[in-house]
Amino acid sequence: MSQLTKITSAMLASSLSTVLLMSPALAATNSDVSPVTNGVSQKINSDKAASKATAESLNELLPTIKYTTEGLSKSTKKINRVNWKEGEKIDREVGTRLQALLNWHHSGVGSVDGYWGKNTRKAMQAFQKANGLSVTDELNTETWDALTASEALTRQPVLVRYKLTPNDVNIKTTTIPAGAEAKSNLEGMYYESVLEALAEKFHMSDSYLKSLNPKASFNAGETITVYNPGNPNTTPVSRVVADKTTETLYAYDDQGNLVASYPTTVGSTATPSPTGTHEVKVKVNGPNYTYTGDNGEKFIIPPGPNNPVGKVWIGLSKPSYGIHGSPDPDRISRQASAGCVRLTNWDALSLLGVIDDDATVEFK
Repeated sequence: MSQLTKITSAMLASSLSTVLLMSPALAATNSDVSPVTNGVSQKINSDKAASKATAESLNELLPTIKYTTEGLSKSTKKINRVNWKEGEKIDREVGTRLQALLNWHHSGVGSVDGYWGKNTRKAMQAFQKANGLSVTDELNTETWDALTASEALTRQPVLVRYKLTPNDVNIKTTTIPAGAEAKSNLEGMYYESVLEALAEKFHMSDSYLKSLNPKASFNAGETITVYNPGNPNTTPVSRVVADKTTETLYAYDDQGNLVASYPTTVGSTATPSPTGTHEVKVKVNGPNYTYTGDNGEKFIIPPGPNNPVGKVWIGLSKPSYGIHGSPDPDRISRQASAGCVRLTNWDALSLLGVIDDDATVEFK
């Protein structure tokens, strides 16, 4: 976000407290990275995997997903158990499971779509870096073996069945206009459709959600096939590095362990991101956005998932710059930002739940 924009102070949220955990979340053999057991995803327990404060924060920020594997089609069952061997093509079946494994190890791929591409490659390389593996441009046996080393994790279903509730579908929607003034007149920057809301809930592209459910009407009571997102990183983050070259945000604990990575858009040629090291100064869940035009006229755009900064604002000591969400998750790493660090809304919420109040933010 440039100097022409800011988050209004009225939206400043209270800080989220976190505490240090003992082990890095990305270790391939760590049983704590198997978060999607027993038919419940994104439900953080206050045990060795998370402190009470961290669990409460993340459970408040992220929706709990109760799923089943009953009724899965043969094709989706195949994805859940597909394996990969050196030299084999990464088709959509392997690609979906690869994306799930990377996500479950907290090496984020952005929107799950089943395709091998830029964000999946970056996530793989972040996983390799975190686990002391050779960093490669292509998937190899060493990396696949590390991703599948945990038996508990590899047993988890990638695709699951989920019964839609009234809360899933009876939501406020709107048509998002182009201009800032028109946006400022909206009640909220809501989703434009139920499909968009569901795709974001399950960390998927809307086109993949539709392809998995070609006959679905997406009404309450209907059971659909979705990606199983697992749980976010629960280790407190004391330092993040926004790498402009790899377009990745790396998150570290206070022992210097890489505990999570997220695909990101960091600045652009026209509006570059800042340089150097800064600190987190404010954390906001549900920010509004003040747009200042070239003539000085200001428009306050209301909160919502399609707000220009999405659902989250993590403001820095560098005025008007921060880490934030996005109204267009499928384009993360594929579009420019106005100088800030842009994440998917779900990654931004996950980071909000664990980042320390005074964490350092480095631009590399």
